[in-house]
Order: sequence, then C-alpha cells, then structure tokens
Amino acid sequence: MLSSVLNSPQAIQVNIQIVRIFSRLRQLLNDQTEFKFEIEEIKRQLSHHNKNLEQVFKCLDKMVEKKAQPRERMGYMPNEL
Repeated sequence: MLSSVLNSPQAIQVNIQIVRIFSRLRQLLNDQTEFKFEIEEIKRQLSHHNKNLEQVFKCLDKMVEKKAQPRERMGYMPNEL
C-alpha cells in the first residue's frame, strides 16, 4: 500500500510489479479451476468405463462357466467312446 502512496520512480515500479504479480496469480487460479473441471470430466468418463468393463468381465465369466460344463456329443457317434 505504501508503494501506491509514494510518488518516487522506484515506488511506482514496485507498485506496477505488485499489480502484475496479483494479475498473474488471478490468472493462475483461473487456469487451475479449468484444470479441475477437466479432471472431473475425465473422472466421470472413467467411472462409466469401469462400469462397462465390469459388465464385460461378468459376461466373460459366464461364458467361461458355460464352457466348463460337460456337453453331450452331437452327431452320429454314440456318447460312450
């Protein structure tokens, strides 16, 4: 605050630097919130992918269980061989 009251060239330069720093900080915080929104969107998409992958694995497990069950032979050959 003192740099904005004083009227020397050095005080003016310090005041300009302070304003630039606060402007930069505001821009960084704004960019950070944009990144937060992007990360939340990615998390939301990944949660849907996880659900889809769970369904795929459940179907694959069912297919493996069906395959493990003994099946009767088909065709003209008898079952006793």
